[in-house]
Amino acid sequence: SRKMTTPSPTHSDSSDSSKHESNRDSWEIVEGLRGVPASMQEPDRQEGFLLKRRKWPMKGWHKRYFVLVKGIMTYGKRGTDIQKGKIHGCIDVGLSVMSIKKKAMCIDLDTEDNIYHLKVKSSELFEEWVSKLRHHRLFRQNEIAVYPHERHLFHPHASSSPTFNDSYRRVPSCISSQSPRLHASNPNLSTTSSQEICSESPDSPTDVSRLQEDFCRLANNIHTTLKSAHSSLTAERDRLKHTIDLQGPQPGQPLSTIRHCVFDQESPGTPQSLVHQISNESKTSIPESISEFFDAQEYLLSSSSSENEVSRDQPRRSFSVVEVGHCYTPLPVTYRNHKGNLSRRSTLPSTCPSSSVSLWNILRNNIGKDLSKVAMPVQLNEPLNTLQRLCEELEYSNLLDIANQTHDPYQRMVFVATFAISAYTSTYCRAGSKPFNPVLGETYECDRPEKGFRFIAEQVSHHPPVSACHADSKNFKFWQDVRWKNKFWGKSMEIVPIGTTHVTLPAFGDHYEWNKVTSCIHNILSGQRWIEHYGEMSIKNVNSDVCQCKITFIKAKSWSSTVNEIKGVVTNAEGKAVHSIFGKWHESVFQGDPPSATCIWRATDCFLTSPEPMPKDQEQYYGFTQFAVELNELDSNLRPLLPPTDTRFRPDQRLLEEGNIDGAEEQKQRIEQLQRERRKVLQDNNMTHQPRFFKKSKDDTWISNNTYWELRRDSGFSKMDFSVLW
Repeated sequence: SRKMTTPSPTHSDSSDSSKHESNRDSWEIVEGLRGVPASMQEPDRQEGFLLKRRKWPMKGWHKRYFVLVKGIMTYGKRGTDIQKGKIHGCIDVGLSVMSIKKKAMCIDLDTEDNIYHLKVKSSELFEEWVSKLRHHRLFRQNEIAVYPHERHLFHPHASSSPTFNDSYRRVPSCISSQSPRLHASNPNLSTTSSQEICSESPDSPTDVSRLQEDFCRLANNIHTTLKSAHSSLTAERDRLKHTIDLQGPQPGQPLSTIRHCVFDQESPGTPQSLVHQISNESKTSIPESISEFFDAQEYLLSSSSSENEVSRDQPRRSFSVVEVGHCYTPLPVTYRNHKGNLSRRSTLPSTCPSSSVSLWNILRNNIGKDLSKVAMPVQLNEPLNTLQRLCEELEYSNLLDIANQTHDPYQRMVFVATFAISAYTSTYCRAGSKPFNPVLGETYECDRPEKGFRFIAEQVSHHPPVSACHADSKNFKFWQDVRWKNKFWGKSMEIVPIGTTHVTLPAFGDHYEWNKVTSCIHNILSGQRWIEHYGEMSIKNVNSDVCQCKITFIKAKSWSSTVNEIKGVVTNAEGKAVHSIFGKWHESVFQGDPPSATCIWRATDCFLTSPEPMPKDQEQYYGFTQFAVELNELDSNLRPLLPPTDTRFRPDQRLLEEGNIDGAEEQKQRIEQLQRERRKVLQDNNMTHQPRFFKKSKDDTWISNNTYWELRRDSGFSKMDFSVLW
């Protein structure tokens, strides 16, 4: 028999962790398996109570009982609950990024799907748990390297303990449909070496290999069958939609089956397109996915595409709504600028480059720290900056136009709440890159007469970084000052916004306020990054207590296929629910209860959306929407009207947009150095920066000083002195 060797569980971690030993206040990354895997002795079982930070939306810490067996840690309220199979969660320690903070006695485990924050009460118990976790982590990583195909479902050395095996069957989060990326959390372990060792491992018996081959073959067959079925159903759905398109509404069709009617402005009363909904009797079940349900139950009935198609040279439309019973009828409102020309670019000059940057080397020493002070290579950026991102929140500003024309205060709150949700839509395809950080004094304007608003933003503070913005329209005013705390936890990055968003509606004297929710970018180090938003958003009208709204951005669960879901309720002064909304923040919002809910907003094909289609090959152009594509455009007519501090003149961002990575990186470093030099001059002279277009209010927030557009109208920027930002 082969001799079992037991490498020290801390040997591979000592070289790196020793560098941080002197600084007990900082987070220390616990590195994993190095070199060639070998047979390891199974580590002893570890169990006991630990403090665990409560999952959103709860705050604080609570006691949970943890059991660590062969690199898999399960937890519940108490040990007896785990024995009965009442498990609250399951953590694969081998596939997690582990970091520790000795002084605070904290242990963090980032599994990509969730970030677990643990705390130990005594230093002795902390050292014991850290030592055990290191050992179990190495054992699990070694097991995965030797048996890569069984990394989730099969444990070759597993005991026959019924409790532990039952735990695996009860906890879906232990079984992932995604292939693990062990090398992502452990850069020293290459995937190629793992695969080579797997095929020749003497510890892989023939029957085990055959079993794994049979399992993989069966899984592939099931996947192929399901994929084929999905394709067939999709084709059938499209065929049905096309058939209904050709037939149009039947004579005598009852009003209850017509959801929305869009009327052409030039010929009022003439239906341009109808959305038909199948009667409620045909709905026998509601699928888990909201979008699937409503995609299956709604059909667009329209005239020919050539009649409905709007030329890029024609003015775009937003919509107001007239309430007719339970049907919202949109009335188009067209905004024109003084020149009558609204033509804008439809694509970026260059596709996004492929990144070869090792994020791990950049981020490994910044676990748990605010990343706003960490310099990132330009390859990780997109050719927009944070000020422009704030402007993107107004992409669906027509919802505020509608709100300002809605007399019912409860329904008005529904439209304001939907607008607040729509601000997150553009982030769905944008997890792969980050916006440029504005330098102090940088500005950005966006004048959109076809949408009926104009927008101005300025970077008003550098440490901490604070961005302020203001937009006005005949139907609303919108302003906010925001700063973000970005923290990296090993595989995920949490983005915690600080600040309040304000909207006023002049027709009713309403002043709405709301907070932003937490965002988290998962799978930072490898594979496909994805973003989720979670938390509670509270919207109140500070000028009236008639109603308020609470929206919950639901955190995705690893055992559920539903993601990006929101739900909300509008309540009256007594706290009684008046309206309910639900949907997905990247897709659509519905009012009411299924199956009779009404579509309030949809991100792609609803009448309450931006009338622009998604750009062709969107994923190759940073995932930008058409609105985002237009934000950094600089034409000859606009150039002389802008101050020299406008983002459009920033050379590093412009070079990245044009695909010149080396030039963009060089300019980025030069601009950052200029900012450091300006800051030193201010410090040496005991001076503070004074923003140009914003001022502090009584409640210590940044608001517009209402000078920007007056100066712009009189070409005043050319007569003013500005700091040289680039």
